[in-house]
Amino acid sequence: MDTILITGVGGPTPRSIAKSLRRKFPYMKIVGIDANPKAVGFFIPGLVDTYYVAPKCSFVKEYWQFIHRVIEKEKINYAIVQPEKEIIAWGTYYNETKEYPCPVFIPCKELALTLMDKALMADALAGTEFIPKTIKVSQNHPNYEKVDKEIGFPCWIRATQGSGGLGSLKLKDLNSYKSWLFINSEIENFTVSEFLTGRHLANQMLYYKGELIKAASLECAEYVMAKVAPSKVTGNTSFGRFLNDDKLTDFCDACIKYICAQLNVAAHGVLSFDLKEDSLGNYKVTEINIRHMAYTGIMSEVGFDLSADTIKILREGHVDGIKRERNFHFDKPYIFLRDVDVEPIILANEEIFYKTKDV
Repeated sequence: MDTILITGVGGPTPRSIAKSLRRKFPYMKIVGIDANPKAVGFFIPGLVDTYYVAPKCSFVKEYWQFIHRVIEKEKINYAIVQPEKEIIAWGTYYNETKEYPCPVFIPCKELALTLMDKALMADALAGTEFIPKTIKVSQNHPNYEKVDKEIGFPCWIRATQGSGGLGSLKLKDLNSYKSWLFINSEIENFTVSEFLTGRHLANQMLYYKGELIKAASLECAEYVMAKVAPSKVTGNTSFGRFLNDDKLTDFCDACIKYICAQLNVAAHGVLSFDLKEDSLGNYKVTEINIRHMAYTGIMSEVGFDLSADTIKILREGHVDGIKRERNFHFDKPYIFLRDVDVEPIILANEEIFYKTKDV
């Protein structure tokens, strides 16, 4: 029986992965860890077999002592590491020791650092078709004139690190920009970019040593608790559509290879793109996550199961047993509904919305 460690199991994405693995591999033992003693994943019946409260990875010595103790005590075979700061920590560990504490499937530290920081990603993609016009700003250097002249209003502001909704807002004019810096004084660094009016798209991709093995895309149409967010955009999608968009996959693949060529590294692990379309329908990358997307579990339910693929790769040490599906196509025009405290719902198409019964 395999034993797998899932880190950050209080978060929605690790919980989704654990649920998917529980369904696919019922005899696997799942050990969950999280720095938050109130992590909801600890207390969901049947989600994990055992759990531990972990030190934060910023406490380097204590964190690694803890990880090694858990690996030894629970006889961990491999780990799924999800929080981005922990992915960086595991990458640092590898660079220093030339090995991981146990087998894991994550990007190298150099790529992870560049993608995690939206300002660094913007630097890597500056002057290309891949991103909207973007500049870096901070509380100490707001660059008011540069924002006005180079980006113009309306524009989009967001924190350089954190989930998609953190510090995000459509700025209408210079006064709203100044106000937002004041309100978000605890966030030091931002990016300001041109405001994109088109669809919000996402693409989840599995790479192995530079090769794109498979990818699938979706549209994020509406958001959980959007009314309470000033931007009306949050990090979680409440209504989305699964897409068969080969052009989108090609665009994302070209983007990540462009970045990897600059860094002289190979794409590896699960990478998740967030994109917006401009007024002409052109794709523009807004974020590249170094981990699974939050909807990875519901994608697995309609045939695109990167959680199970990750386990196969960790078990076998290669991708020979993984079906190569560079452009994965869903067999139906599936849609999904998500909300707080309820299980996601998958429907075969949108026709049900037009068949709602009236009194």
